[in-house]
Amino acid sequence: MSAKRILIALLAAAIIATTSVTAPVAAQNGQTSPVAPKRELVESAVKEAYARFATDNKGKNADYIPALAHVDSKLFGIAVVSTDNQTIAVGDTNYSFSIQSISKVYTLALAMNKLGSDAVFQRVGSEPTGRPFNSPEAVVDMPSHSGNPFVNAGAIATTSLVAGGDANQRWNTILDFYSRAAGEKLALIDEVYKSEAATNTGNKALAMLLAKYDRIYSDPFESVDIYTKQCSVGVTAMQLARMGATLANSGVNPATGEQVVNKENVPEVLATMTMAGLYDGSGGWAWHVGLPAKSGVGGGIVAVAPGKGAIAVFAPPLDEAGNSVKAQEAIEYIAKKLNYNLYSPTSVGLK
Repeated sequence: MSAKRILIALLAAAIIATTSVTAPVAAQNGQTSPVAPKRELVESAVKEAYARFATDNKGKNADYIPALAHVDSKLFGIAVVSTDNQTIAVGDTNYSFSIQSISKVYTLALAMNKLGSDAVFQRVGSEPTGRPFNSPEAVVDMPSHSGNPFVNAGAIATTSLVAGGDANQRWNTILDFYSRAAGEKLALIDEVYKSEAATNTGNKALAMLLAKYDRIYSDPFESVDIYTKQCSVGVTAMQLARMGATLANSGVNPATGEQVVNKENVPEVLATMTMAGLYDGSGGWAWHVGLPAKSGVGGGIVAVAPGKGAIAVFAPPLDEAGNSVKAQEAIEYIAKKLNYNLYSPTSVGLK
């Protein structure tokens, strides 16, 4: 064979190899969603949303956690990952911010993987508290005492369900699960952890109240420390969108093909996101946007469109409820452009 033919053969082999590595996992398996919008529509909606809201200066950074107050308030990134692993990113989507309360979604999913949904429901519950997310009164007054997995008391109770020989093993189990959902190794942002650990007396008080009612399932202060660490995990908007797309894809990470969340538990996780995902703004969000979502005071929000994909947005300034202002605006805009509202029959193709 001539040198020219050898070169052509090598180039062809390289192209084939590259294509096989980067092709979407779900598409390879013939599992592309029949209701997902075309890529060009998603890309157009994302770019429009970024341009429309980039200069919005409403809200302010969380300041009760000192490390969050110092994050650049102008950072703004939008990422979308589809169930067939198509990715679209605009803006600051590679900046690692603290996941904060979005972590509650994935610790819930982990606990359900290990114990089953019924056992977690019995131990934690899933009812709106009608109170602020850190309310001690809700622990005292509610029959379940822990409320639901997305208020702090319920989240600490959920974290306490994660088994392990010691605190380090339990923490590493949680961090590994988050990493598998993200499709990349995640890490603690130590500055945020130290800042939160120095100011988390309120969560320690909640843990002791839970102990009074036998609604915490391992050492209370150890559970609070692990919970503080899980809130301090760093994620990018792109990693967060992939975590959301894992839920959209029946628990299968669309980038790795791994079944991370048990398929049968996904509906309960998404239902909890709908009910309590945006703190005291959850009802208005369901009314106007109609997507399961979870926010964190670090400035991130992830919204899940089952069978289609996930939208993740990062922008630090928050409203009074603790939800990113620009993230809410951008996700609502994109969801309406793409007809993602779960409560609309047109979202699944009906006219």
